Amino acid sequence: MHIVSPLSPRPLRVVLPGGSGQLGQVLARHFQERGHHVTVLTRGPYTAPWQTVHWDGETAGPWVDYLEGADVCINLAGRSVNCRYDAENRREIYNSRIGPTRLLNWVIASLESPPRVWMNASTATIYRHALDRPGIDWEMDEATGELGGGELISKRRHAPETWDFSVGVAKDWEAAFFETRTPRTRKVALRSAIVFSPAPGSAFAVLSNLVRLSLGGKQGNGRQFVSWIHEDDFARAVEFLIGCDFLAGPVNIAAPNPIPNREFMAALRYAWDVPNGFPIPSLLIKLGALPLRTESELVLKSRRVVPDRLLEAGFTFNFPDWPEAAEDLVQKWRRRND
Repeated sequence: MHIVSPLSPRPLRVVLPGGSGQLGQVLARHFQERGHHVTVLTRGPYTAPWQTVHWDGETAGPWVDYLEGADVCINLAGRSVNCRYDAENRREIYNSRIGPTRLLNWVIASLESPPRVWMNASTATIYRHALDRPGIDWEMDEATGELGGGELISKRRHAPETWDFSVGVAKDWEAAFFETRTPRTRKVALRSAIVFSPAPGSAFAVLSNLVRLSLGGKQGNGRQFVSWIHEDDFARAVEFLIGCDFLAGPVNIAAPNPIPNREFMAALRYAWDVPNGFPIPSLLIKLGALPLRTESELVLKSRRVVPDRLLEAGFTFNFPDWPEAAEDLVQKWRRRND
């Protein structure tokens, strides 16, 4: 096992391009509370306890000065995928990820004192849908996990074309990240699973609303694996990686114990003290996604992602299992909203 270097005793300068969304606020709050100096680069500056600076994600500007001499850059720029994949949204999803990543490559490579580490958002969606190998030893780690694209989801049926689009974006996103050499800046691609947070409008909020309406049964056949991570462990993992000078390349940011959807939803019902939940068949999920302006992939794709590189480096999860994570998130939700 490698020895992880402790973070500098001095406050770090942390810059978060595209950090105004849910994950950006989780990270900004985490680092701010620990005494570090946080700057969020955002298209629309907002009132926050940390510094916000305007950027457009397309051109260099005064925001470049905030990266000069910074310790860490964590790029989270990208349009939400919680939408229908029509032509316009596809362009926005793709361009809002690839464009800012290439811009940051150019900027960071040109700085006199660039950040020593740059983490770029990626996604566990890059791995293929997997129900055909049910053995407990078959999981998607960074070394052996099979990337998706064109896979079969049954003996005769290929994955929907929209799933291939998501995988293609993920692959091109990472390719854009690594295409430019930055010898003085270590690069880490954060292949994140779904980050669960008790924030309004989050994935946790959507699933919790279904549970409380007694619609929190299994989704589809319930056999698809859910890869997830608690917001606290997400922030702690990112902080941990800053001190891992030996870790570069793709890193899975996911709890070590993904579980089938039926067990996932049962644990969430138990946390909310809702004994029963009607199951939602795949066809209803696909039909229901239309008026909600979203895609069924978000709940029907099976992801069995494990964080081998984090575990081998010595990272310890506070919430390795979903039932305890769900209970904690429900308690936080109640404190915020009751």
